This record gives sequence, C-alpha cells and structure tokens, in this order.
Amino acid sequence: MNAAYLALRASGELEKRAKRAVARLASCELCPRRCKVDRLHGERGLCMAGRRAPVASSNLHFGEEDPLVGQGGSGTVFFAGCNLLCVFCQNFDISHETAEAQEADPERLAGVMLSLQEQGAENINFVTPSHVVPQILEALTLAVDAGLRLPLVYNTGGYDALETLRLLDGVVDIYMPDVKFWDAAAAGRYMRAGDYPERARRAVREMHRQVGDLTINERGVAERGLLVRHLVMPGDLAGTGEWMRFLSKEISQETYVNVMDQYRPCGRAVDHPEINRGIMAEEYREALRLAAEAGLTRLDERRGGALYRLLKRLSWE
Repeated sequence: MNAAYLALRASGELEKRAKRAVARLASCELCPRRCKVDRLHGERGLCMAGRRAPVASSNLHFGEEDPLVGQGGSGTVFFAGCNLLCVFCQNFDISHETAEAQEADPERLAGVMLSLQEQGAENINFVTPSHVVPQILEALTLAVDAGLRLPLVYNTGGYDALETLRLLDGVVDIYMPDVKFWDAAAAGRYMRAGDYPERARRAVREMHRQVGDLTINERGVAERGLLVRHLVMPGDLAGTGEWMRFLSKEISQETYVNVMDQYRPCGRAVDHPEINRGIMAEEYREALRLAAEAGLTRLDERRGGALYRLLKRLSWE
C-alpha cells in the first residue's frame, strides 16, 4: 500500500499546502492556542517554536504500539516544545524547553526522515507535531522527491485545530492522538487548556473522517487509520469511562485503543498532591472494564505496561 502523500506530491497539491501552511506562521493560529505571533520573523508563542522545527531527537523506537513497531521499529522524530505543557509530562525536558533542540531547516528534516527509512523503519512517527505542521509539509516535499515512501504517523496530544488537520488530509496515513482529560476543569488545571475536551473530540472526529479505522497488513503492521491513546490517571481524573463511550459510540466500536497504565508523577506533578502518585492496579482494572463495557475490543496488548501484563496474566481484564 502506497503512502497517502505520494499522490498529492504527484499532483502538485502537497507543495501548495506546504506554502499555505508556512504562510500561516506570520500570525500563528496553527493550534487552538491561536497565539497570533509572527513566527516567520522569530516571534514565539506558548509552544516556544519559531520558523524552524525544533528537533529534539530521532531514532528507531521499539516501545510504541505493536502495529507501529513491526520488525523495523517506528521511525520517531521528537519535536521540542508543545502546545499543551502538561504539568506531569514524562518528556518535560523537551516539551517545556526548546533550547537544547536542533532547529532543522527543510533539508535537514527531510534528511532525518530519509535516514530513518534507510535504517529500516516501518513508518515516520512525528511526536508532538501540532506546532510544526508547516515545517513537516515543506520538508516532506523534499523527502518524497528523494525517495521517501513510508507511512506517516501524526502522534499528537490531541489539542489540534481543525483547519490545520485539514491541511493534512491525504498526507497523514495514521493518526495517533492522546485523549487526555474529559473534564474541562481538570484540563484547565493540569494543561491550562479548559477547552481541551471539546477540541480533542472535534479533532478525533476529523482524524477518523480522514483515515477511518486502523487497518493492519499481513505482517501485523499498521498501514492507515486511527489509533487512540488514553493515559489512565490517579483517581480517574482523565474520565476514562466517558472517553471510552465517546470512542465507541461517536467514532467506531472498531477504534484501536491503547489504554495506558504508564502514568507516573513527573515534571511539576509534585505540586499537585492528587496526581503525585502512580495508578493502582484496581484503577487500571476498572479502566479496562470500562473499555470493555463500552464495546471496544481492539486494545493494544503485547507491549502494554506492567499493570496490563499482570492483569492479563491473572485474567482480571
């Protein structure tokens, strides 16, 4: 199966979208923050990124979901900066800072993609890309011309603007959003984004409209579709039941979901006693029950966290 963006490059549409996206940096409204700073001339908003994409690292990642890893690993490109800045972020050092990242011009970013392909990656996995969509698009035109053919993964916190996602229609093969907090007050408290729940729901609907349910080939590798992550939080602060019902009823019962048990207090979680602990086995067991109750059956399993493996072995799921 050919990556979706190849047809857009052949028609000239990919280059047109890249130019439109870059022009939007002059008064940046790429994400729901709508900072309106002039990133073309060095101004920076909440995400702390300017004209160039801040690349923190790139590598073959074997810890992602099974359908992304395959045999070769997922070719991850981690961008510094973020439009959410969660107080508990496990990548706090790169999401809340950009100083140590390499600002990549289009040629350099295209080279990163091509290098990962040469190393045997199953896909190109853009991690935290919401604030660098224009930079990705302009680099992609160069990478395609130089032979890039891998599926693209948009690995996002879920706080995405519909206008930006529509620039990616026919470009992204696999959308992988987090769905974090269902409650607006919790989203405001831990991410300074009280509109997150509604924005994320709109974004997930648009992502599914573009790519549909996750399709996996005979090698067990994802080719196209939606894969959703949900991090279980202490005290059910994330609203797991509400998210599972939303995905099942308003997106699809065939939605592929990773119900994650990896939460641990990082960053500034120590300032919030209610999240300054890991989740308990019974909390994760309840999260899996809620997913099953909602009718979701496509749950990521083999590389699940320690609690998932324990509960599965004990047949508690």
